[in-house]
Amino acid sequence: MKKGIVSVVLALTFALSTVAVAATVKCTVDSVEADKVTMTCKKADKMKAGDKVKVKVSSGAAVEGC
Repeated sequence: MKKGIVSVVLALTFALSTVAVAATVKCTVDSVEADKVTMTCKKADKMKAGDKVKVKVSSGAAVEGC
């Protein structure tokens, strides 16, 4: 009985923790003017004005795997 309750609680905890995963959107920078950046993004319909975003700049160097 206790194992079943613990399993259900763990499953619910896992399910609720995965709900808050951020969306990943790939963008291309069109222009930069001082502190203003204009980008064109695929799947931009996932965003709205005022959303906080995290930008990761690629180095431009090719990364090769095995």
